[in-house]
Amino acid sequence: MVECDIIEKASDRDIADWLGQRLACSLEENDGPIAVTVPGGSTPFPILRKLTETPLEWERITFWPGDDRMVPEDHSASNTGKIRALLEPTGAEVVRLTEMEQVPHFTLAWLGMGGDGHIASLFPNTDPQVDDMQAIRRLTPDPLPPEAPFDRITLTMPSILASDELLFVIRGADKRAVFEQALRGESDLPIARLLGAATQKVTCFA
Repeated sequence: MVECDIIEKASDRDIADWLGQRLACSLEENDGPIAVTVPGGSTPFPILRKLTETPLEWERITFWPGDDRMVPEDHSASNTGKIRALLEPTGAEVVRLTEMEQVPHFTLAWLGMGGDGHIASLFPNTDPQVDDMQAIRRLTPDPLPPEAPFDRITLTMPSILASDELLFVIRGADKRAVFEQALRGESDLPIARLLGAATQKVTCFA
């Protein structure tokens, strides 16, 4: 079973400070740029907003959305547009996912998780595989979430696993139960498949 450090009752500021320390250490250990993937949804943006207050060599950091809806960046459902608006003023680079993009090794892969155990846009119905030959996939969730009924583009499991560290921010008792069940290998949900294949450090703020 993968080792996971579960940190309880952390505030957005606590998580942002943790992220800032991780990124600062990675920048110190590397001469060139570093890449980080971050989730969309409502949870990460207050944390990212606080992270922008941290003094970092932002111009050396490239941020990748873990997934996005197939909409223009100025659409309210676009993860990329929101991430770009928040982080590009710091000097960081924000990448738009396309199926032709070359995915780097990530210093940190920050993921959210849905109540159904999906990560990025790897929903249970998409049958994501840890040995997927593609780095990025376009797919259609089934059923389509009513709050965001759009096709998706997403990093695949091998792209997420090509990272030094995995981070989750899980809010709510129901989601935590799904996450902990996956940690124990007691399901075949996408989150369980990912954790079952992970060899790097995993941290979960719950």
